[in-house]
Amino acid sequence: MVIVLFSGNVIVVFAIVVMATFIYYQILSIIMKSLVAYYSRTNITKKLADEIAGKVNADVEEIVPKVNYQGKLGYARGGKHAFQEKVIDLEELKFNPQDYEVVYLGCPVWAGKVATPLLSYVKQNEGNFNEVKFFITAGGTGFDSTLKQLEKNTKKPLATLALTTKQVKKDDFELDSFID
Repeated sequence: MVIVLFSGNVIVVFAIVVMATFIYYQILSIIMKSLVAYYSRTNITKKLADEIAGKVNADVEEIVPKVNYQGKLGYARGGKHAFQEKVIDLEELKFNPQDYEVVYLGCPVWAGKVATPLLSYVKQNEGNFNEVKFFITAGGTGFDSTLKQLEKNTKKPLATLALTTKQVKKDDFELDSFID
């Protein structure tokens, strides 16, 4: 940086303010982190969450419900709860989404809706999201209604990503445009 002193203290003060601002934004970019918060019943969404977290160097919050959604009975229970938009209890969370510049929210589509554990997480953290990006997975359909429901319960996302189970299993996707 070049400081010209022909105008006295004004230029020196201006230069100091410019330098301080530059340093502030450098520190802010190091401090401000991303969080990937997701629920995954079958590890398909988990695989995608891990890929995203690795690319953006994010903290990861796996959302764990206190309700059992495993097996055939759990699958049926999950569809019923999603259809009812039921809010359930979750295991203790590690991170506060308010501490993050961007929170990536991910889940599978259940009965054309947000999976109950993620919906519960979103409602539990209402008003705590600075910016959000949504990523969802599904066997085939329900993407639009799930994305609309997520937006209704949080805010307009910076970006969305909707992938089929088959795409995730075969690594048939790219994340660059989603995470930029």
